[in-house]
Amino acid sequence: MEPVIKVEGRAYPWGAKNIDTDIIIPAHWLKTTTREGLGRGAFETVRAQPGNIFDDPRYAGAPVLVAGDNFGCGSSREHAAWALADLGIKAVIAPSFSDIFSGNAFKNGIVPVVLPQEAIDRLVEVATTDEITVDLETMTVTTPFQDRFPFELDAFRRACLMQGLDEIGMTLAKDTAISKYESGVAAARPWIAGRGGHEGTAVEGAGRT
Repeated sequence: MEPVIKVEGRAYPWGAKNIDTDIIIPAHWLKTTTREGLGRGAFETVRAQPGNIFDDPRYAGAPVLVAGDNFGCGSSREHAAWALADLGIKAVIAPSFSDIFSGNAFKNGIVPVVLPQEAIDRLVEVATTDEITVDLETMTVTTPFQDRFPFELDAFRRACLMQGLDEIGMTLAKDTAISKYESGVAAARPWIAGRGGHEGTAVEGAGRT
């Protein structure tokens, strides 16, 4: 996972509320075994409508999505986060998120930023013409018009995002400690490591009649 320290650029000024994971990525896209290409199915039903913002060339490749309350509700499918990431979205700003979606977003390098509705309304307005910046160092969302909206993020998740550590990365970061532990176990209890160590040991009472 790539480190996420600052996300800046155009943003989709959507603001829609109660967007569930079926809207983010319809169920018929869940048959795939790879994350690549899921961006084509992202917001498929929305993109079927003429003049939708996801196919508007002004926002092509936008790394930020400004959404409404309760974003990512519905089923727990991780494909929703995969589809957003494949679409190029690195941060979603909304008044609230589904807990499961928020967790899936974090695991896939997407920053879920919670801001009050007043800030969302302002960002939707700004995003129609200008860029937005999400800064994890200062924990703020800013605009070229001196708007500055502070947000909170779990300290552990923030550190993982800034270091580019997903669950596999966190495990690999402890490789030295894991290897040291396994070596100690192998030396103290060789039979666990498949090295024998109990050969010839008789079980008390075995063979008695």
